[in-house]
Amino acid sequence: MSRSAWATRAKALLSAALLTLTAGCSGGSGGDGHSDTDTANASTTQKLNWKSCPPPSRSQGGGEAAGSPPGGDWECATLRAPLDYAHPQGETIGIAMIRAKATDQSHRIGSLVFNFGGPGGSGVTTLPAFADDYRTLRTRYDLVSFDPRGVGRSSGVTCMGDKELDAYYASDATPTTDREATSMVERTEKYAAGCRKNSGKILPYVGTSNAARDMDLMRQVLGDDKLHYFGVSYGTELGGVYAHLFPKNVGRALFDGVVDPASDPVQSALAQAAGFQLALGNYMTACTQTSDNCPTEQQITSLLARLDKQPVPGGEGRDLTQSLATSGIAQSLYSKDFWDYLTEGVEDAENNDGKILLALGDAMNGRGQDGKYSSLQASLTAITCADFAQRYTAEQARQKQAEFRKASPVFGDFMAWSLLQCTGWPVKGEWLTPDVSAKGAAPILVVGNTGDPATPYEGAHKMAQELGPGVGVEMTYRGEGHGAYDSGNACVKSAVDAYLLEGTVPGPNKVCS
Repeated sequence: MSRSAWATRAKALLSAALLTLTAGCSGGSGGDGHSDTDTANASTTQKLNWKSCPPPSRSQGGGEAAGSPPGGDWECATLRAPLDYAHPQGETIGIAMIRAKATDQSHRIGSLVFNFGGPGGSGVTTLPAFADDYRTLRTRYDLVSFDPRGVGRSSGVTCMGDKELDAYYASDATPTTDREATSMVERTEKYAAGCRKNSGKILPYVGTSNAARDMDLMRQVLGDDKLHYFGVSYGTELGGVYAHLFPKNVGRALFDGVVDPASDPVQSALAQAAGFQLALGNYMTACTQTSDNCPTEQQITSLLARLDKQPVPGGEGRDLTQSLATSGIAQSLYSKDFWDYLTEGVEDAENNDGKILLALGDAMNGRGQDGKYSSLQASLTAITCADFAQRYTAEQARQKQAEFRKASPVFGDFMAWSLLQCTGWPVKGEWLTPDVSAKGAAPILVVGNTGDPATPYEGAHKMAQELGPGVGVEMTYRGEGHGAYDSGNACVKSAVDAYLLEGTVPGPNKVCS
């Protein structure tokens, strides 16, 4: 496969890897004090106007319109939801939706609503791209997804122009001097000011609590008594918040690639640093079994140190910097499918060719081949900062560096300084950690992957505990990559399909290898 052909394939496939290095969540003002009856006051009697889907917008990442899956066409519609659920009769926001109807209508269960994570990922573009993975589930469910508020066509957050974002993501994200730290803080504050200028109206309302309320409104408008749900990565946190707010409305729900709901931003970032370090070690071990050209950890750290001082050409007049390379290396660890490209990318970068690692870094940051950015990262920051109340200083990040370096010699510094992402943010966060307790909810299947770099395995156990006795049902996949269902493991797929299609809950502590 040629280098250009690989880049095209990587862009298409990596668009679904929506969880980024920075921990993500959401919330916002207007998100406190509401009960699970709130959406009864919203537009529950509206009729969705389903029609052919338009090509993805720039904020969704661009590309071609959704094709025609076997058994019927993709349809798109817009749900009208209150901008502020504290004022349900006030201004509304449009929530972009997509669906493909069940192929066996005589045995249809209802709708299966997907959230693929981020936060900030467009479900409207991701679901059609990976619908083949859910072909079995589609026999009895309408497959449904959406762009959460603040994402894509649902008033996607905008912070900077494309050229500004090129410079922003390429800039030094691991300062070593006071001057560099001050510069990073100034850039972060400038980014936040851009978000406020361009999307200030929606920023207070993009949080996870409001997105959960949108899902319950969606459930009612779709005509379902219960919400059947498939949440991946951050989507597990969104699902947990939904279960807390609407426990009686939970149907069959899968949480895959599970976020630890009990972790604050520091704990979450530390866990991710360790998770990516583990995944990198697993990659290197596997690589040496099939190749004699595998990079060592020392080679990677030396390369990143070199790029910090002297970037290398990445093609089309752009350079591969340390920040972009770190993002690219992390992005390649989301799936074993990209391990070979990591091997080649590191070797190329050592020889002053940064194209592969730059393409991976661009995928992480939501940059298309046309140089235009989706709302992925802006939405992620907006949702994260609307959710979490914690705000960290450069001095606090510096004090945490030793702990982060111990967790990961490769990713530690990068993750420690990522704690500054909400510096200067114009909206206060809703919580310290989200409440996902869901007493009275139906069983929720929680699947953890032992080799998951982005949502470490321990998060699944924590989520099952927090959901509560009789609600969180834990299952383990001993594998690699982010998530389990799409790994191709037959045991995982069989257990999940039996649960979602037949209601068969796996026995306690089921393990798939």
